[in-house]
Amino acid sequence: MSHFVVIGAGQAGSSLVAKLRAEAFEGRITLIGAETAPPYQRPPLSKAYLLGEMEKARLFLRPEAWYGEHDIDLRLGVTADALDKGAKTVTLSDGETLAYDRLALCTGAHPRRLPAAIGGDLAGVFTMRDLADADTLAPEMVEGRRLLVVGGGYIGLEAAAVAAKRGLQVTVVEQAERILQRVAAPETSAFFRDLHRRHGVEIREGVGLDRLLGESRVTGARLSDGTEIACDFAIVGVGVAPGTGLAEPAGLALDNGIRCDIHCRTSDESIWLAGDCASLLWTDMRIRLESVGNAIDMAENAALNMLGRGVEYRPRPWFWSDQFDTKLQIAGLNAGWDAVHVRPGTGPEQQSHWYYRGDKLIAVDAMNDSRAYMIGKRLIEAGKSPDPARASDPTTELKALLA
Repeated sequence: MSHFVVIGAGQAGSSLVAKLRAEAFEGRITLIGAETAPPYQRPPLSKAYLLGEMEKARLFLRPEAWYGEHDIDLRLGVTADALDKGAKTVTLSDGETLAYDRLALCTGAHPRRLPAAIGGDLAGVFTMRDLADADTLAPEMVEGRRLLVVGGGYIGLEAAAVAAKRGLQVTVVEQAERILQRVAAPETSAFFRDLHRRHGVEIREGVGLDRLLGESRVTGARLSDGTEIACDFAIVGVGVAPGTGLAEPAGLALDNGIRCDIHCRTSDESIWLAGDCASLLWTDMRIRLESVGNAIDMAENAALNMLGRGVEYRPRPWFWSDQFDTKLQIAGLNAGWDAVHVRPGTGPEQQSHWYYRGDKLIAVDAMNDSRAYMIGKRLIEAGKSPDPARASDPTTELKALLA
């Protein structure tokens, strides 16, 4: 009987094993998860869950009993420490060695941490990535306390929004010239800068962190311009690194993540990928897609190809972020844009930003405008590019752009 092993019990791993069973695979399936909780959804952690608006049980993608009911051996609280692709075995942290016929790596990504030399190891310094992070951070979120957020990307801004809603004094420090600089146009940065400031969040842009201050616990920070900020705790959101710790010593090809082909297969013919750890092909470039949508779609595609279907994976990038009462929905990838056209909405907190590379529409940022997002997504997937003047004209019916 064939044995399929899946390393990583997150959104991708859970989706992959579910797809295998849905496709009537009757062999053995083992799903390895480092955390003690069954597979759960991560996006609500830094939003509804941290706000206390979602119970832990609602995070779980499926009841834990579901795995047993579908004859899936779910191993929780154990890590895969070594991969021998020649012998086709995985050694676990509990000492067991599993032999596999086919293997899937869904090892995700891990938050980058500040060096100990600048105070990154002080108590009261947190990252926001998994359930344990959220549970550890929740007691710190007390009204009136002072929070320092290092990094003005989406994770940092989402955490800042939650803290501000809970009555904390929040300062965001971003080393780049503007928040969201790596992932969005200046127009989108300006929208969210204004949103946060209207909710009392102080945003410091173009200034780096020199070091965190404190003896054993963080009490403040000294910035690169010499100023000092007092804080009661800090959240670090300075990006993530793909989970290559198992793949690299095993000799799998890497390329800003674990490299795979259009069938989600690694450089080893018996090993597939899905999720944030994967370096995949998209149009004429190699990218990593850190999104729930990609984790699910890629996992299901990988499952089909582990069964020998030979189905090419064509990513359809989409993302979202919730901050205060604003829902940002992003269609496409804005890599290489050279013009952004703003389409006003019906109010100051509703608008959409249309990214063009030459005369080609490549992405849309939609703030509280789900219709603009859906139309933009359909246009991009169909390879259609409306005239920018029409796309940004609020008197032009959005649906008419599809014609």
